[in-house]
Amino acid sequence: MTTALRPDVVLMDIRMPGMNGIQATTQITAAFSATRVLILTTYDLDEYALAGLKAGASGFLLKDAPPAELLTAIRTVAAGEAALAPATTRRLISHFVPLIGDPDQQQYKEEVLEQLTDRERTVFTLIAAGHSNREIASQLHLSEGTVKVHVGRILAKLGLRDRVQAVILAYESGLITPGN
Repeated sequence: MTTALRPDVVLMDIRMPGMNGIQATTQITAAFSATRVLILTTYDLDEYALAGLKAGASGFLLKDAPPAELLTAIRTVAAGEAALAPATTRRLISHFVPLIGDPDQQQYKEEVLEQLTDRERTVFTLIAAGHSNREIASQLHLSEGTVKVHVGRILAKLGLRDRVQAVILAYESGLITPGN
């Protein structure tokens, strides 16, 4: 279906007949880099969220989310940003906190971040803290278009697919910490 229609966003369930949603997400994101996947499931399990994000999903939302929240998530993912259920975000952060202490990984991540200019590092930190392009623009007195350019350059320089991966890298590198 994705091959024929080439959608901007695919709503993916975890459990499906034939192939599970994680496998399907892996195949879709590998074959169609412009197609974003939003996992929509009844299973609020960390292992599904982590596996889905690792497979390339741009979001993870529960099926009991209000319709307005679902529409916002679809639009957010279509715009190249990330959408995660709040409870999932909190739990995912707790999974990554232990990784921050690994000195070898820390050094590698710091070296990767050295590629960023001071302004890009500031924007990257604000992205990782969960700010939208509009919020970043307002805070830094920039246009939204300028922020979009910075975000695109940051993702390209760091080899990241989307804002979810940017948040993960920011936590892994120690650039930001929970509650910061």
